[in-house]
Amino acid sequence: MQDMKKLAQLLKEVEDQLVVCMRCGMCQSVCPVFAETGRESDVARGKLALLDGLLQEMFKDPTGVQDRLSRCLLCGSCAANCPSGVKVLDIFIKARAIITNYVGLSPLKKIIFRKMLSQPELFDRLLEWGSKFQGIFVKPVDDLLGTSCARFVSPLGDRHFSSLAPEPFHRMVPSLDTPAGASGLKVAFFTGCVIDKVFPRIGTAALRTLKHHGVGVFIPKEVGCCGIPALSSGDTDTFNKLILHNLKGFGSRNFDYLVTACATCTSTIKKLWPTMAEELTPGELDRVKALAEKTMDISQFLVEKVGVKPEAAGETGEKTLITYHDPCHLKKSLGIAVQPRTVIQANPSYRFKEMKEADKCCGCGGSFNLQYYDLSSAIGKHKRDNIVDSGCSVVATSCPACMLQISDMLSQAGDRVEVKHAIEIYAESLDKK
Repeated sequence: MQDMKKLAQLLKEVEDQLVVCMRCGMCQSVCPVFAETGRESDVARGKLALLDGLLQEMFKDPTGVQDRLSRCLLCGSCAANCPSGVKVLDIFIKARAIITNYVGLSPLKKIIFRKMLSQPELFDRLLEWGSKFQGIFVKPVDDLLGTSCARFVSPLGDRHFSSLAPEPFHRMVPSLDTPAGASGLKVAFFTGCVIDKVFPRIGTAALRTLKHHGVGVFIPKEVGCCGIPALSSGDTDTFNKLILHNLKGFGSRNFDYLVTACATCTSTIKKLWPTMAEELTPGELDRVKALAEKTMDISQFLVEKVGVKPEAAGETGEKTLITYHDPCHLKKSLGIAVQPRTVIQANPSYRFKEMKEADKCCGCGGSFNLQYYDLSSAIGKHKRDNIVDSGCSVVATSCPACMLQISDMLSQAGDRVEVKHAIEIYAESLDKK
């Protein structure tokens, strides 16, 4: 009975939001999936039309509805360019929750989300074991990008992926609680799964930067996933469990801001935690909303709260040419684009150059990349072309998931272009100060 009430409530919320869509088709011009397939069902307008009769379609062809809803990167391009202000991402996420509530999770997703992701300590342990034994199954292919490929026939196919780090960030820094320094500010640092397990160097660069500017840092023990993998698959139970887990950890100290170096985590905590959390007590929901209001991307924090500025023009000497890719969850969802560029240009060793279509989606989309890799890589190759055409030897971004996708595309093409996080570029300049 409780599940049916939950389903009815979600259906009502979706129906209320659908009436805003005018079916103008503006989303066609910006949807990266539609640009590749030309299928109406792959663009937001087509999916919204499907959702008009969701209840009937769900009973007639639940698998078909689920497949059409999953063919979406959740990049937010449609919502950012919608003249009617349709909250497309909210609608799609709720619709996925409705379908999942009706048909259930696949056995594999049940294992991944309910048995692993929702138990951060176990999840960490399993990935650490995976790091120790991954050499049996993968072989390095690009020393500059740090990518590998499968040694044998693999479900991962021909992709070039970034291996698990020998030591995850949570082993390097199990917890932290330092007082505010010269800045008078103290932040909580939310690591995120990909930084923790694949790119711990981003986490160490962030901590080095914060320490340099006299910012105190709090990191609780056993930080969990932000929950977006589960939520995007319609698993609201795991999503809510992870919110409560993180709320318990971060709710134990006072701090001025919650800072992350992951665009997806930033957007999830700031926008999805308050709107998609269910079955929380009023007090818990108030704490979630308060935490969301204090959440900032690390580049935004450095520019707006610490006062980082670009280096003055006129320096001489050889400089490395660098470009920047805008993560969808940062620019389209949160409107943050100038701040990462400012942080990059604060390093005098680089000369910044814009690439073509810097804010075009790279095609990762989290689980979309796993489920529809051919489509994901076709979109990613456009991003690779724009990076290479810029003539830059380094491409920076603010999302570790984008780094995975871009590294894959560059590595497969044999391009000698390094992929870094914006905070890494800034942290390099501190060695010279």
